[in-house]
Amino acid sequence: MPDDVQGWLTPRAVAAEAGVSQEFDLSQCVREPIHLLGGVQSYGALIAARWDDAVVDTVSRNAAEVLGRAAGELLGRPVTELIGDEQWAQARESAEAVTDSGAAAPQEGPASSGVLPLTLEGEGGPRLFDVTVHRNGDLLVLEFEPRAEGGPFVFQNFYPRVRRALQKLQGATDVAECCAAAVREIRTLTGYDRVVAYRFDGRDGPGQVIAEDRSEGREPWLDLWFPASDIPPQARRLYARNWIRVIGDVDDRTAGLVPELRADTGEPLDLSASVLRTVSGYHLEYLRNIGVASSMSVSLLHEGELWGLIACHGDEPRRLSPEVRAACEFFGIALSLQLAAVAGREEADELARNRRELASVLARLTSGAPDDWMRPGSGLVDLLDADGAVLLRGTETLTAGAPLPDALPGLLAPLAQDGSVGEVWSSDRLPEVLGLEPEEAEAEEIPAGLLLLPFNRDGDLLAWWRREQPAPREWAADPSRPVRTGPGGERLTPRGSAAVYRATVRGRSAPWSPAQRVVAGELWREVSGLLTRQVVALEARNTELARTNEDLDSFAHAAAHDLKEPLRGISNAAAFIVEDAGTVLDATSLRRLTTVRRLAERMDGLLDSLLHFSRLGQVGLEREALSVDEVLDDALVVAGGRLAEQGVTLVRPAALPRLRADRERLREVLENLLVNAAKYAADEGAGERRVWVEAVRTAAPGQAQEEGGGTVTALVVRDNGIGIPPGQQADVLQLFRRLHRRDERGGGSGVGLAVVKRIVERHGGRLWLESPAVAPDADCGGGPGTAVWFTLEEPPEARP
Repeated sequence: MPDDVQGWLTPRAVAAEAGVSQEFDLSQCVREPIHLLGGVQSYGALIAARWDDAVVDTVSRNAAEVLGRAAGELLGRPVTELIGDEQWAQARESAEAVTDSGAAAPQEGPASSGVLPLTLEGEGGPRLFDVTVHRNGDLLVLEFEPRAEGGPFVFQNFYPRVRRALQKLQGATDVAECCAAAVREIRTLTGYDRVVAYRFDGRDGPGQVIAEDRSEGREPWLDLWFPASDIPPQARRLYARNWIRVIGDVDDRTAGLVPELRADTGEPLDLSASVLRTVSGYHLEYLRNIGVASSMSVSLLHEGELWGLIACHGDEPRRLSPEVRAACEFFGIALSLQLAAVAGREEADELARNRRELASVLARLTSGAPDDWMRPGSGLVDLLDADGAVLLRGTETLTAGAPLPDALPGLLAPLAQDGSVGEVWSSDRLPEVLGLEPEEAEAEEIPAGLLLLPFNRDGDLLAWWRREQPAPREWAADPSRPVRTGPGGERLTPRGSAAVYRATVRGRSAPWSPAQRVVAGELWREVSGLLTRQVVALEARNTELARTNEDLDSFAHAAAHDLKEPLRGISNAAAFIVEDAGTVLDATSLRRLTTVRRLAERMDGLLDSLLHFSRLGQVGLEREALSVDEVLDDALVVAGGRLAEQGVTLVRPAALPRLRADRERLREVLENLLVNAAKYAADEGAGERRVWVEAVRTAAPGQAQEEGGGTVTALVVRDNGIGIPPGQQADVLQLFRRLHRRDERGGGSGVGLAVVKRIVERHGGRLWLESPAVAPDADCGGGPGTAVWFTLEEPPEARP
């Protein structure tokens, strides 16, 4: 099967529309080269002559009956022997007038042809013909139709009817009203027994009758759907190239062409732009099976694509003159323009509404941060009338609206890779795109509609999704079996409303409108501009912050280092005065000198702490894989004595994990926390004093929401000491902040927990406190206690 046929006749389409026995192969209809059938309708004749020398290249076999000259007499001879030099020149001029300065007719887009009257001399006197001419490569094709009875066409008599029809068409306000006006007026112009407007569901999909005008007694087709196989892809291509197609008599005997195959191509003459082109046997049988003797189709195009058809059916054979055909063609063009105008107006109105909503959404995005976009009330989901939205940014997945289908995040990145950054990609039938049946998609919870915007090539994107909307349809033929057995075997036999089939279309969502696609692109541009400005501002702030931090670290280091020397001098001078003049000074002076010395020593200790704190921001971390149990043993070398002095028992419920961290810094964290536990142990008589060190899977405050409820491994040093009131827990993490007087609870500078916090944050982790840390009824004695939790975030390359 050719590739273009395989692309249209998908496995699902084969199953749904070609479920027939081997007696009838629907794919043969799909493959049929209907533009190369090698014949014309017999009421007219065709001659194709070379453009340069007028020599006849191809002629229809009925030339003798229609033109009075046998095909053999014309073939290979100048066509001017039949029509004369003057009329040949007129034919060329007519063809040139509808093509680009004599260039060959294009192979895509509507074909161009002209009509002129020609006279042929014969034994019975002159005969009048309407001749349609068009350029076909190096050939000029002339199609002769005997002038219909009733005299020559008078445009002034015919134009008022067309003008009235166009005026009624222009007064229509929507697509349905436009099409209803069109079918009424075309039926009036042509006299056919049924005229319908038929709209396709997508480029290759089935079609629905959206307007109808019919004679009395014919069954209604309004709102019925017809399978896509009724109009195969090669027919759709020809409809897109020809505004009008007329079949005068379904029982007409075809007039073949001589020669049957052209010498240069080995194929029959291409009749894509022919008005007399013969008709596929499949289509003729289709028409006979629904009781049609003659027909006409007028193409409706939108932006170069086939949007639908005006289909006309007659109960009797019917010939339309070129002038009437031209009027219908003109009407089809006008209707296409009017439909485009109506669609454009509706799209403009929708776009205006969406832009107002977009402005409201952007006004609410005060920070421009992704968290702000996805919060409830941001309007992001409602902007595109979606069920939900999802933002992928790095390793983050943020959602809004309905709960996110589990399978969706894994599908987004591959789909986004097919598009350009900032280019909208959308589908209202995602299961079909993924090659899934609707039932499979439902089982995997894959939505039916998706619209996504890639932000960059790193996989960051924003997407909206919609649930499936099953659509009940009434079919004029069973969509699962467009072929059924009749007296002549299995045939394409559409039924009418008398045999309606009700079927539900699955796997689709409400379609994304052009206006929604436009406003999504505009949102991307607005957000991208906002993010760009924020990135620039953030970089500037980070640069300034880095400079400020560097200055602060330098200041702290200089202050701590340079101030120590004069303090030592003050302390030493006070000591020397006491030693040398102690016997002559009064008690008050000695007390004051002792205070000066004590304060200088305390200031020296504070400066040591400040110097150490400042160095933590300058010294790099040396991460290594280590055992926390081993580091805890090292910390006990210093802290163990303080625990023993205060009678505090260390409890290690289970082995501690291995992780990557700076060994010295982690030891310092554990030392500080153990020493604090010893300092703030429960008062004597309150029960056994304990401190626990363990690892727990938990969620840091605020982390559960941000990481979808995930947990992390945290280390916790928990005691049953005096505890810390909740309102003071943030204070104890500040530099030089203590909750007791300096001479109480073992003294200290109030730097320990601040150092711990800074080391944890340098590792990329978090630190938080809990107090009370033990339940009131816990059988562990002591006080309410304090638990210091902290995590040490590992760099990505260190993670498994």
